[in-house]
Amino acid sequence: MLRALHRWPWPRELTAACRDSRTLTQVHALMIVTGAFKCGASNGHLIAAYSGAGDRPAARSVFENSPKGKISTWNAVIIAYSRVNAPDEVLRLYRRMVSEGQAHPDSSTFTVAIKACASLQDLETGEEIWSLAALSGYSRMCSSMDKAMEVFDGMPKRDLVSWTTMIAGFASAGRPFDGIGIFQRMQSEGLRGDGVVMVGLIQACASLAEMRVGRSVHGYVIRHYPELDLIIETGLVDMYAKNGLLDHAFQVLERMPRRNVVSWSALISGLAQNGFAGEALRTLIGMQKDGGLEPDPVALAGKTIHGYIVRRHELDKISATAVIDMYSKCGSLSTARLLFDRTSSRDSISWNAMISSYGLHGRGREALDVFLQMREAEVLPDHATFASLLSALSHSGMVEEGRRWFSLMANQFGIDPSEKHYACMVDLLARSGFVQEAYELTKAMPTEPGIAVWVALLSGCRHRGNLLLGEEVAERVLRLGSDDLGVYALVSNFFAAEKKWDRVAEVRTAMKKMPAKKVPGYSLVEVDGRLHGFLVEDETHPQHREITRMLGELGIEMRKMGYRPQTEFVLHDLDEEAKTRMLCTHSERLAIAYALLNTAPGARILIFKNLRVCGDCHAATKLISKIVDREIVVRDSKRFHHFKDGACSCGDFW
Repeated sequence: MLRALHRWPWPRELTAACRDSRTLTQVHALMIVTGAFKCGASNGHLIAAYSGAGDRPAARSVFENSPKGKISTWNAVIIAYSRVNAPDEVLRLYRRMVSEGQAHPDSSTFTVAIKACASLQDLETGEEIWSLAALSGYSRMCSSMDKAMEVFDGMPKRDLVSWTTMIAGFASAGRPFDGIGIFQRMQSEGLRGDGVVMVGLIQACASLAEMRVGRSVHGYVIRHYPELDLIIETGLVDMYAKNGLLDHAFQVLERMPRRNVVSWSALISGLAQNGFAGEALRTLIGMQKDGGLEPDPVALAGKTIHGYIVRRHELDKISATAVIDMYSKCGSLSTARLLFDRTSSRDSISWNAMISSYGLHGRGREALDVFLQMREAEVLPDHATFASLLSALSHSGMVEEGRRWFSLMANQFGIDPSEKHYACMVDLLARSGFVQEAYELTKAMPTEPGIAVWVALLSGCRHRGNLLLGEEVAERVLRLGSDDLGVYALVSNFFAAEKKWDRVAEVRTAMKKMPAKKVPGYSLVEVDGRLHGFLVEDETHPQHREITRMLGELGIEMRKMGYRPQTEFVLHDLDEEAKTRMLCTHSERLAIAYALLNTAPGARILIFKNLRVCGDCHAATKLISKIVDREIVVRDSKRFHHFKDGACSCGDFW
């Protein structure tokens, strides 16, 4: 079932085996090419590995380029700064996570953030974090476990039940190391746990990013419990699946003499969360054949198996939100909306997911309609709602609506704008031509604008050709500094657009000195279940000649329709002929040509690109969609573009 995984080590195992940045860079590149990086499930481990190797700039670069929806990614970078005694940066990251609202802090986040407050003697912030932690149930759990520990330490005699209770309690409280520490104390006192102790210990290991401890526990279980029961074995499947060691999870499941719904569900959820959509579906089918078992809601949370939900279950809000998000990010907005409409109970997270989905696809009007429906349903919007709404309006250039709702957010709903909201508004105004108004908005911010706001303004200055203000903003961005190479690339491209090649050379020299290396632009396309990756001017693909011939034929047809290469989008000091050749071999064009050669006529083409689409490729793809009579969907670093009949869904505003 998972033989491909046996041949291809999962990224978490590879990062755990690496001890230096050079080797990690190779694993990092492999994750990008295979799509594991975009999935994001293993990115926290990559951040932790870079940090452990002493390469904090690379760790920060991975974080900035990662999807921000997973708490493990945030925790990895926050813990990295905590370990080098940088409490200010810990709190900056914590505040950013809370304001952006894509992930919710857990016990690990709160613990490190409160520790940072203690280091800075920042009582006010510490109380603020503690209040949020209390609302999340963290303080209650921590307090109760600390009190339980006091009672436990004071017991003159401890029986097996008391040891088991402490191990399971720490595991449930999100304090796995404490749980393992209790087990080690138990061993030192000559006691051997029973199956219940092992289940609690395995649950603790499932919460750890470091699987060496988990494997050690597995070995202990095998040595001392030759007759494993169903609950222990299922716990092992869950432990390995949650930590991305899917081949290990499968091996445990395959050797189980008896399996139940929970056993299968643990593996299915792990597959779906780690980006193995096809394997999740095949495992679901295998589960149904294994004694006619049907999946429970945990298995159904796997994003790839929504068909089973639709056929047999009413969508609950947890399953629905995950599936809506998945379909939107896979380019199927209509399916995301269909599932949203079928959701029986919607909370603010469900509504936010749908608003965000429309924004991602450049459908600002529809995003606003959903927001208004949310108000009619008497669901209160939160920070995340307005961040999604303003982002959607920004993608669609809806300036008046953006101004209105940005004002009402504070005046009517009592929500003070965070840096995320300001960045959306600056981006909307600047790219719509209101560059000076965007600049004035930065001056009105209650706190000093961060790098995200200045980058948004610089991008707008470049887009609108406001070189005077843009140069001032570019210098400000450089003074602030960043671990993100993409920020330096934007500054370099701005100077290149001005033809200030000496400044370009300075910025690129600074980039070369940074430990992290810039990831080159690439495009991915899936054909017959396999991902094919292309770089600019890529000549390595086996079908390179056919791809070149296809691009040549398309070029002839495009010129008949009035296409002229926009060489200003080649930000290199080259002659016009060289610039034209480079434009014709941008990675997305190679991917499109390959898809045209290897898919049925009329089939929809879906491309994923790690950088923004340039203006020339945007114009070319519109023409190609008309020539070949196909819908071509391109997901770049910011949004989706749906090309059809010679037009793009973004209305040429992106």
